[in-house]
Amino acid sequence: MVFRKLPGVSASGMGLRLSQKFVFLLFLSGLVTLCFGALFFLPDSVRLKRIFLSKTESQPVTVGSENDVREHLKKGAKDPEHLRGITSAKGETSTKLKALGRKPSVTNEAKTDKKVAGGEALEDMTLSRSKTDSASKDEKVTSSSNQGANTDTSFDYNKFKKCLLKPPLGIEHGKPSDPQTLQRREKVKEMFKRKVMVLGEKLLPAFNTPTGIPRGVINLGSGTSWSWGWASAGSSILAEFGTLHLEFVHLSELSNNDIYTEKVMNIRKLLNKIEKPHGLYPNFLSPVSGNWVQHHVSIGGLGDSFYEYLIKSYLMSDKTDEEAKKMYYSALEAIEANLVQKSPGGLTYMAEWRGGILDHKMGHLACFSGGMVVIGADDGAPEKRQHYLDLAAEITHTCHESYSRSATKLGPEAFRFDGGAEATATRLSDRYYILRPEVIESYMYMWRLTHDPKYREWGWEAVEALEQHCRVEAGFSGIRDVYAQTVSHDNMQQSFFLSETLKYLYLLFSDDDLLPLEDWVFNTEAHPLPVVRKSCLQGEGGTHDKTTSE
Repeated sequence: MVFRKLPGVSASGMGLRLSQKFVFLLFLSGLVTLCFGALFFLPDSVRLKRIFLSKTESQPVTVGSENDVREHLKKGAKDPEHLRGITSAKGETSTKLKALGRKPSVTNEAKTDKKVAGGEALEDMTLSRSKTDSASKDEKVTSSSNQGANTDTSFDYNKFKKCLLKPPLGIEHGKPSDPQTLQRREKVKEMFKRKVMVLGEKLLPAFNTPTGIPRGVINLGSGTSWSWGWASAGSSILAEFGTLHLEFVHLSELSNNDIYTEKVMNIRKLLNKIEKPHGLYPNFLSPVSGNWVQHHVSIGGLGDSFYEYLIKSYLMSDKTDEEAKKMYYSALEAIEANLVQKSPGGLTYMAEWRGGILDHKMGHLACFSGGMVVIGADDGAPEKRQHYLDLAAEITHTCHESYSRSATKLGPEAFRFDGGAEATATRLSDRYYILRPEVIESYMYMWRLTHDPKYREWGWEAVEALEQHCRVEAGFSGIRDVYAQTVSHDNMQQSFFLSETLKYLYLLFSDDDLLPLEDWVFNTEAHPLPVVRKSCLQGEGGTHDKTTSE
């Protein structure tokens, strides 16, 4: 086969002379440049831009002000999770839009406003729908939770029901009329009765220490237990081993097995025996020696729920546990003498105690103490009843101030009373809010026991702040700085937000006969446990028989 050279074709087979190639490439590059550049002068087209822009630039972000985006990019906040926290200058949560990682042009400003307005309208519809769904779910959860007291045949619920001072929730206890639904509910009940007894047995090896004080962590498979690595000298934490009493006593009632009560009573026996500095209970105790490891006392983190469980153990026993009562009022006396302080501005707060030196800081966790003091006001010395009511009100007022003095009307993780500051966080590391319930918990108890309308008003202020600053597309998120006008979300919804924060808010706006405090005690995670009136259970009747029949 013979090949001939065509005119203008080089021997190398490249096809064009050098001058022709140069002209052709110049024309081609100009055409590409013109076409690519024209894309950015045409109306927005996400489909076309995706062809040329990287995936990183087309991630969804929360659109705020132009300066907000630029500032976050300067700080290196390129990840979409961080940019999602950017909001409008008013502090309102912005609508999430799929936007490019570049600032909008001035010529498209009017169009951008229309898009945002449309997005906000869509978000309003979404929020309305989600509220309806949430309300429906809350009703189902409440109905389901009411079955907890009737989960074991060894516990005589009928006798217990007669001993209630007020009617329990629901005439039929939430029993569905549909046979298939009833069958399914019974299956769930059987499963739960099993997630309870087996778990209680699996926890017992943690108590196998020289003192009987349980270690903080246990492997449920092997039964091996150990202390937290960060705990001082392998110690156990007061707020952990001291916050088992309600649940273990109740488990003994349900299972007819006294082993659980014996374990927690042994803890109390040891605490009564050892010396307490100034009557205070430090946060760290050795499970080996039974001695305090360091003298750090706090009504907030590491110590808080121990004191709460002393007064609640007394109340749950139908006020027969005199030892718990004595321990609580003795501890409260020591707290007042050593920790309760008054600021120059007249705010009452709970300081922390470190080896005899006061740290004038109060954590959000310590704000439960207003509710703790008020539920025990009636059972102390009669002459001190009004004093306890006043103390509870003052502490709750201080915690409300920590909310009202922030830009978001939500409280910081901790606030201080030194250096001229009062009820405000002075350290950047203390400015966050993670949907904690303690302040609202105190509002609920103060309302129940005083019926002062301000507590409901304060609770509603919290609801509005949560809606404005914490509500996001998928639920509710904590925020990184309660003092910032433009909030940044931490993208986390803590479990206690549902079990405690929203539950206490719901109870705050409910009548007192919903889970009445005469018959129910809330544990530290806001789960209701029944007051067990043994003297009534041993008889034939109860106060409930006198008011209603079922």
